[in-house]
Amino acid sequence: MNEGRPHVSDLFDLSGKACLVTGASGWLGSAFAEALAEGGASVVVSSRTRARADEARAALPNPERHHAVELDYLDEGSIRDGFEHAVAAAGRIDVLVNNGHEPVAGDLTNLSLDDFARQLRGGAGYFELSRCVRDHAVKRDGSASIIQLGSMYGSVGSYPDAYEGVCPANSVAYQTLKGGIAQMSRHLAVYWAKDRVRVNTLSPGPFPGPSAPKEMVERLETKTPMARMGDPWELKGAIVFLASDASSYVTGHDLLVDGGWTAW
Repeated sequence: MNEGRPHVSDLFDLSGKACLVTGASGWLGSAFAEALAEGGASVVVSSRTRARADEARAALPNPERHHAVELDYLDEGSIRDGFEHAVAAAGRIDVLVNNGHEPVAGDLTNLSLDDFARQLRGGAGYFELSRCVRDHAVKRDGSASIIQLGSMYGSVGSYPDAYEGVCPANSVAYQTLKGGIAQMSRHLAVYWAKDRVRVNTLSPGPFPGPSAPKEMVERLETKTPMARMGDPWELKGAIVFLASDASSYVTGHDLLVDGGWTAW
């Protein structure tokens, strides 16, 4: 009865795929790269410095199967050079995880226009790298999956009382960026579907790093139904799903992994 249908284990298998992960040395990026490597892919990890990219590659299982490149997603020349180096190293790119991120200082009271614009430039970097992947897929008559990193804060506003008296509020520029990334993914998805290029957004909920203020974390825990923060490994299943054939009929989607945050 199941003749001709792929087995579920085959759907999630990334063997033979080459994946580029930007910001792969970061808190979430390292988990994404690890998940794709564990799924069988050859992973090209990128960071703004080659030294950090090399460290990220060395931390992966079977590091000899993976590659490291220098890529600054805020610099157009670096994007193009880094992508060319990624293709040269891996032979091709089947999956892109646009994860690079640069935080900005300041909140509603003191955020400068220059910092606001620099934060939004990250969205332009995501687009340029996505376009490189789409053009590469068309040129080689292949397919591709593009995964953009959004946030729950691209869907809902933040709670002022979670930050008050502890640290600056979540940046208005960050919220604008992440909401825009989800919309960009939808837009690219409908235009690039004919090219066999899928574009989706993965939007994590609260996944604070080890340097996050303890009091802020405790306040955030009261805002989610699961009453706890996420651990980076809890994003591994979602990234493999979006990268693999398990999501072959999914495009233009914003997948929230947020412990129920946006359900309230």
